[in-house]
Amino acid sequence: MNPNLTKLFHIAQKPERRIIGLMSGTSMDGLDVAVCRFSGSGSTTSVTLEHFDTVSFSEDIKDEIRKVFAKKEIDFQHLCLLNAWTGQLHGKLVLDCLKKFQLEPQDIDIVASHGQTVFHAPKILHRLKKYPNATLQIGDGDHIAVTTGIITLSDFRQKHCAAGGEGAPLAVYGDYFIFSKKDENRIMLNMGGIANFTYLPGTLNAEEVFVTDTGPGNTLVDAFARQFFNLPYDKGGEIAASGKVNADLLEFLKKDPFFEAPFPKTTGPELFNLDYVRLAQQRSDTTSLAPEDIMATLTRFSAETIAESILRVCKEEESYRLYLSGGGMHNPVLVGALGELLPNFPMDATDSLGIAGDAKEAVLFAILANETLCGQPTDFGSREGVPSVSMGKISFPS
Repeated sequence: MNPNLTKLFHIAQKPERRIIGLMSGTSMDGLDVAVCRFSGSGSTTSVTLEHFDTVSFSEDIKDEIRKVFAKKEIDFQHLCLLNAWTGQLHGKLVLDCLKKFQLEPQDIDIVASHGQTVFHAPKILHRLKKYPNATLQIGDGDHIAVTTGIITLSDFRQKHCAAGGEGAPLAVYGDYFIFSKKDENRIMLNMGGIANFTYLPGTLNAEEVFVTDTGPGNTLVDAFARQFFNLPYDKGGEIAASGKVNADLLEFLKKDPFFEAPFPKTTGPELFNLDYVRLAQQRSDTTSLAPEDIMATLTRFSAETIAESILRVCKEEESYRLYLSGGGMHNPVLVGALGELLPNFPMDATDSLGIAGDAKEAVLFAILANETLCGQPTDFGSREGVPSVSMGKISFPS
């Protein structure tokens, strides 16, 4: 047997495994690095977050990614180079974090890398009948494996698309195993660039588990902050708090057919970008609106579309508890609006469940890798968009 396969078999048989989860989202603010210790799999999974850090990206790194990010026309040589360059970069950042955590590469069994999404094209967005759902993440796993010397699982979203899903959101596969609780209906809301939530029924029935994107989380707020305030994001919601929500603009922001499409569904900055905002302003005759008022309206737009999506799937006669993660949980204007719109949903961060909200997405990919190595099939039913599959391509260091 190939020695790499022998090692992989040994890792899968260990009572405990140490897996690093990597996540770089559409906000492109940095690389989340989560060192997780696992035992078990599936419903018996136990995970401890041992170390976590977000390594901020320089403006140069962000600029290189933005050259191809969410654009239909790009320099393909740059994309080709960026795929390898990003993989090497992520590998080097893993090694830097290991030094900071006082760990060696041999202390880690697996790296689980999401990569960097550069284009997301589900059928609901591209609307081309002969083509399937598609998505593209760069940061090649072979480059990470060779750079770190650690077996790497990557490119998780492709299997989801191949099996009929849209490539996102994938949170259901980790949330169900880690956060489900008998007799408590939970909504796991992640507010990254795009907001999504997982519904975890108190019955623990996997076939009732539900996951979907809701629309913008921080993507429009962040893009607007960069464009008009030369800031990476609206820290503490201060800009939004200084403005006033404009009802006319809000109405036209919410008119896109995406919001009426059935669940589950996914989206991205390919749709929700500053051009989308400018078009809504033109249609609502609000092109002269003050930037602070636009920021307040965009923040409310995220809050209302999140809340309306959650209410669409919840039953009035049942109770639910809401757990927050992602960068949006740090925006008090956004969170406050959610509290106003969802007054009957007690709200807390996933930190209260033992996983820091900022680390949750990186931990998710570590969970997916653990399932691919050690898990047994879990039946999420025959619903479209939630295929019962294991995910991730395996890259060996040698």
